[in-house]
Amino acid sequence: MMKKLGFIVNPVAGIGGRVGLKGSDGAETLDKARRLGAVPESPRRAVEALRELEAIKNRFKLITCPREMGEDEAVACGFEPFILGAIPKKMTTAEDTRRAARDMLDLKVDLLVFAGGDGTARDVYKAVGDQIPSLGIPTGVKIHSSVFATNPRNAGILTRSYLVEGNSTLQLIDGEVMDVDEMAYREGRIDVKLYGFLKIIAAHEMIQDTKVATPPEQKTGLEAVAVDILEIMEDDVLYIVGPGTTTKAILDRMGIKSTLLGVDAVLNRKRVGSDLNETELLSLMQDKKTKIIVSVIGRQGYVLGRGNQQISPDIIRRVGKANIIVAATRDKLLGLGRKSLLVDTCDHEVDEMLRGYMPVFTGFGERVMLKLTS
Repeated sequence: MMKKLGFIVNPVAGIGGRVGLKGSDGAETLDKARRLGAVPESPRRAVEALRELEAIKNRFKLITCPREMGEDEAVACGFEPFILGAIPKKMTTAEDTRRAARDMLDLKVDLLVFAGGDGTARDVYKAVGDQIPSLGIPTGVKIHSSVFATNPRNAGILTRSYLVEGNSTLQLIDGEVMDVDEMAYREGRIDVKLYGFLKIIAAHEMIQDTKVATPPEQKTGLEAVAVDILEIMEDDVLYIVGPGTTTKAILDRMGIKSTLLGVDAVLNRKRVGSDLNETELLSLMQDKKTKIIVSVIGRQGYVLGRGNQQISPDIIRRVGKANIIVAATRDKLLGLGRKSLLVDTCDHEVDEMLRGYMPVFTGFGERVMLKLTS
């Protein structure tokens, strides 16, 4: 019997990332993102995953949603999908996702793949629970959940393997569905909640782990990292400082109040911009030597591409790998769920540019060489 693949795209997931909105929940946020010139990344990343299935497209039936919720992406990849129901044009909602997932459960799809972020994962969980195997294509801003592949291509590879090999050889495990309160997040507070578990494909190196915050007991290690970074900071160089507790410690050491979850800019140890978006960063960079300071997401290992999309591929390309400073305590590195660090910038050329080994600042005068991979 031909297998059935359910495919749902949240077309606006991640739209607020580059413009510094830290999410895409709510009509007001979407309107603001569009006014700031935000371009949806989710459809393109969904296509990237589907491309990995083209070679076996005659071996399964693709079931998806109308227009931008899956149909457009499927047709772009040469599929002739079965389309479920109808949605109002350009007015997709969370309920559309939940309804589509419920319909796919009724149709007994073998695997449900969805493109989105934590909010989309929540909607899928509400609709199907752990009743069918599921897998997320990461297209959101935050992505705390452990139900997503590390990048769209790996989502496609895992889907292909599952459809070809089936659950006789690929084990299913529980993946955590986590989400953060976006209103609190925009105010600089992290309020994360576990909503439940989806059944996902067990593939450790290709599935991202649950995001974990830096615990308070690592304060001494953070201060050592901060002192070390300050020692190497140069005059008349613009420093783009990414979000997180590690980078916050660096700004605290300079007497600068950080936005914690936003991207700040420092010149000659003075803040010249706070909670900046991509356009504002590019404007500050004009005619200035620029470096980037970022940390590592706890347990997941991401350096760029999760929660700091304001530092866009264009910015990274202009700055160059040699001018990117990665900082993390030894305890954080020991707690990683993988051996290498990750990048997922939405740009293959930039991801390839970043691949390879680079030093991580782990304390005063301490460096650890770790591999970056996409």
